[in-house]
Amino acid sequence: MNRRLFINKLVMALATGAAMLGLALLLWILWVLLYKGVSSIDWAVLTHDLVNKGLRNVLVGQFVLAGAATLIGVPLGMLAGIYLREYGVNSRFASFIRNLSDVMMSAPSIVIGVFIYGTLVVPHGSYFGWAGAVALGIMMIPIVVSTTDSMLSLVPQELREAGIALGASKAQVITTIVVKAAKVGLITGILLAFARIVGETAPLLFTSANNDYFTLNMNQQFPSLTVSIYQLATFPDQRSIDLAWAGSVILTFLVLFINITTRYIFRQRKIK
Repeated sequence: MNRRLFINKLVMALATGAAMLGLALLLWILWVLLYKGVSSIDWAVLTHDLVNKGLRNVLVGQFVLAGAATLIGVPLGMLAGIYLREYGVNSRFASFIRNLSDVMMSAPSIVIGVFIYGTLVVPHGSYFGWAGAVALGIMMIPIVVSTTDSMLSLVPQELREAGIALGASKAQVITTIVVKAAKVGLITGILLAFARIVGETAPLLFTSANNDYFTLNMNQQFPSLTVSIYQLATFPDQRSIDLAWAGSVILTFLVLFINITTRYIFRQRKIK
């Protein structure tokens, strides 16, 4: 008994120590970001473009790319998830799609970037914004597919049967009953997917590249915050390095805000 108690306490101490170490590293990273990033943020950072040592155009560009990717990835992901749960159910094809989705979810983002580079950028002849949006959209699809499939599985079968009994078609039952019942979970999945792509750099290096000037034309090289941080951090002048820190802290707290919002929404759903 004493030996088992000793092992239990040892494992508890190791687990607690590992958790404290991870928390300490996270707090250290946040502290460095706050110390170096917040002091680098001023009005010029938010109102000037990259060519004038500001981040306005890349901040707007990042949201435009993420928004376009959402318009591409969310509908496709939700339709696929609805098929898996409502039509495919336990068929072999549905199992194959689920496995493929899991593989895509763990695929390195740079691989997706290279794929889009070969299929869209090379035929186009240059980097352009839509290629970046497609790459990010592809990254969103498996997350939305998995979340939609899981959330719809939680909807009681009795709701579907009640809708059919009232004379509604299967499509009507899905759109007006099932999706509505799972809407909070579906929104949570979309926010998680958005948080996943908004901080991506690797696929954009091969697709949309970057642009020092403000533009909304996605048929040319398109500005993005993540690529700008990567580039600015390698410049020798202090102003560029300060901009990289400022962009990093803005991006970090944006992703943190989205994740906290997602957890809050999901928690409220559990409470209800």
